[in-house]
Amino acid sequence: MGRHLSTKLLSSLALAVAIGATAIASPASAASLKMAWKQDATGLDPHKQTAFSSIRLLELIYEPLVRLDKDLQIVPAVAASWEFAADAKQLTFKLNPNAKFQDGKPVTAADVKASFERLLDEKTAAAARANFLSIASIETPDQATVVFKLSQPDAPLLTAMASINAAIVPTAEIAAGTIGTKALGSGPFKLDKWEPNSKETLSANKDWAGGKIAIDGIDISVLPDETAILAALRTKQVDFALINDPLVATLVPKEPSLVLNRTPVLAYHVLQMNPSRKPMDVLAVRQAISCAIDRKDVLDTASVGEGKVTGPLTMPGYTSDASALFCYKQDIAKAKKLMADAGFANGFTATVIAANGEPATAAAEAQVLQSQLAEIGVKLNIKMMELNVYVDAWLKGDFDMAVALNGGRADPYSMYNRYWTKTGNLQKVTNYIDDTLDSLMQKGRVETDPAKRKAIFADFEKHLVEVAPWAWLYTSYSYTAQQKNVQGFVPTPEGSLFGLSKVTLQ
Repeated sequence: MGRHLSTKLLSSLALAVAIGATAIASPASAASLKMAWKQDATGLDPHKQTAFSSIRLLELIYEPLVRLDKDLQIVPAVAASWEFAADAKQLTFKLNPNAKFQDGKPVTAADVKASFERLLDEKTAAAARANFLSIASIETPDQATVVFKLSQPDAPLLTAMASINAAIVPTAEIAAGTIGTKALGSGPFKLDKWEPNSKETLSANKDWAGGKIAIDGIDISVLPDETAILAALRTKQVDFALINDPLVATLVPKEPSLVLNRTPVLAYHVLQMNPSRKPMDVLAVRQAISCAIDRKDVLDTASVGEGKVTGPLTMPGYTSDASALFCYKQDIAKAKKLMADAGFANGFTATVIAANGEPATAAAEAQVLQSQLAEIGVKLNIKMMELNVYVDAWLKGDFDMAVALNGGRADPYSMYNRYWTKTGNLQKVTNYIDDTLDSLMQKGRVETDPAKRKAIFADFEKHLVEVAPWAWLYTSYSYTAQQKNVQGFVPTPEGSLFGLSKVTLQ
């Protein structure tokens, strides 16, 4: 399958040149970075967006209190410093006195308090709300100091704050109800123009507290075909591009004028089952599906081997030997017995949803899974959806099964508590929770000893795979391609494009 697709891509490159030539947005100035990507943002509210394409845009415009660097270490953003109290029930931040929103107004403690109150308000439907439920109150003794009073020790709280889903937004914009209708942050770039599914124009924020930006801005073109993006790179119409399709990425090194950045990421490819729908409400059926999957075959076929088979925990320090997890080696005989024991010896029919374009491998993954599950009598109908339609259905849990690419985090609790705790705000997506998962998550949340936390989350991972509400498949890479005169971009395990703030054009 890989060789066939590669031939198809190569033969289409010549045709794609014409597409690239007509679709690229004109640069705002000679010093702007000309950039392209395939999938555009689906919205501008940093607290609500879950799609990777939205996060990649918003992280250039907004800032959280802290962020993670390329080594997943916490570094300053809006906050200049922070300190946990000895009992870990109070977290104090000192804000960067130079931090300003892009309208010139300073970022104050009042903005931080208002932002987190908005995050915690259930009416907001914030994507990361569950990460911050330990916050009992927020005090602002002065304009530059914010004190979070916690109801319990919360070891992963600081890591959870290092997310664009915890961005600091202006109090006035919250009061006006304009969050999501326009983008006003304190990040390195201002959003001057957004034509959805066409282009974005960003200009450098000259007042950014993070340092001087060497480029005048970024002109982003949305091209629906990554072969067109590669063609535009080849003809130097584009300086920098985000590549989602691993097959296209493997072609970049063949171009002597281009550089490929290939970085392992924490995000994971997964088949999500919906245990609220029959027969996925039966444990043996879910386990049978997990046992029937050849994860390495999914990886090799859909992602041309670009990645590795993984369990739920993908972050350094917590990863385990995936082969030791329940049914990580395909076992059709065991899967058929489980189906028979559950009363489904003749199988059943279900629909799996997948998004066009995110990830680029979604359709291929669905097709491989369709073929594999047919071996145990599961007839899987594939329903491809536009990304915004898919996200709406996903958030409502409106699916039998879903092929998904979910974001990773540096800490297991902040990565999974919104799914697998009783207070998690994305329970509509998972439709599954049990006392063991909830208890282990809570133990890991309050434990501060690294060795003990690792043991707790190893038990959590083992149990989660055994009860099989989802079947984890593999992790892959983030890819960006650039001209050789583009210097200074540093990729991260989160797949962040924040490194564009440090780019120079030689």
